[in-house]
Amino acid sequence: MTDSHDHTLAVVEEPITNPGLPAHQWRPTDLDERAAKRAERQVAGMFGLSMVCAVLFVVAYFALEIGDNFDTFIGLGASTVALGLALGGAMLFIGIGIIQWARKLMGDHEISELRHPASSTEEDREATLEALSLGLEESGIGRRPLVRNTLLGSMAMLGLPAVVLLRDLGPSNAQVADAEKGLGLQHTIWKKGMRLVRDVVGTPIKASELEIGDLVNAAPEALFPTEANGYPEIEGVALQVQKAKGAIIIVKMEPEEIKPADGRDNWTVDGVICYSKICTHVGCPISLYERTTHHVLCPCHQSTFDLADGAKVIFGPAHRPLPQLPLAVDEEGYLIAQAGFDEPVGASYWEREKQ
Repeated sequence: MTDSHDHTLAVVEEPITNPGLPAHQWRPTDLDERAAKRAERQVAGMFGLSMVCAVLFVVAYFALEIGDNFDTFIGLGASTVALGLALGGAMLFIGIGIIQWARKLMGDHEISELRHPASSTEEDREATLEALSLGLEESGIGRRPLVRNTLLGSMAMLGLPAVVLLRDLGPSNAQVADAEKGLGLQHTIWKKGMRLVRDVVGTPIKASELEIGDLVNAAPEALFPTEANGYPEIEGVALQVQKAKGAIIIVKMEPEEIKPADGRDNWTVDGVICYSKICTHVGCPISLYERTTHHVLCPCHQSTFDLADGAKVIFGPAHRPLPQLPLAVDEEGYLIAQAGFDEPVGASYWEREKQ
């Protein structure tokens, strides 16, 4: 009885003798070492082409300027096409190389196993680790250093485009230091004597035209150049950057309600006060104003600033007050800036605390 019972268990646990797989077909690379070497060189060649494409991406990034190069036959600029083809090629050749490696050089054996409904036993886990080790061995990564080294090289070179693209996350140190052009993170286009104008339309603003409780979204006059004001034309990305950094809000309240910060007693004009429109948390534009409390709210993360008290933070994740723009009026009664912002506008960044 015992023998019969044991025999029954053995039948259940044994794998199926013939699961229906067709006869194994050996590949040319399994039978001919020269074919294997040839396949190895092909795979390494794919990884090498990936490295070349990564280098071409970096070359195209610095050699071709956006908008300054000829349009290609598909209607896109040369820079866009070159960067796309180079980066796509770098990833494509890695993929082709890995596929060819798996098809021609890695171990090619059909296996089958029974399913088990419960968690793996200790024996199964040990068998899995053994199978992984066997898989690494059959992949040939240890026996084929040319494939291994070119794969690692192509993967490493693929990081070059990513490193280069990090340059677009912000201005360079040279731009940060160029205060005259208002470039970089430290500076805006605001200068002494520049008029405040209404956003979008660009019309100057008279202090006498504002009423108690008004909030006006405004911008620097230099972003609306005319023959009369003499400011140079700004276009493209530079224009958008200066619009983003130079945006302001102008609020009028009772002069006695304003609590000026130290050294800012003369930064307002008859109750008209001006701050950067860019939230100091992550740079969202703000203008949700509550006139009775003089609080302005950022819609992104609800940081709240008291405009009557130096725009200090009274709620939310922001940690710095809104930068204030010192105001004056010209001989025609229009609002002008006494000077530019005395601190960087917008969200914090690594070097800001060094200012």
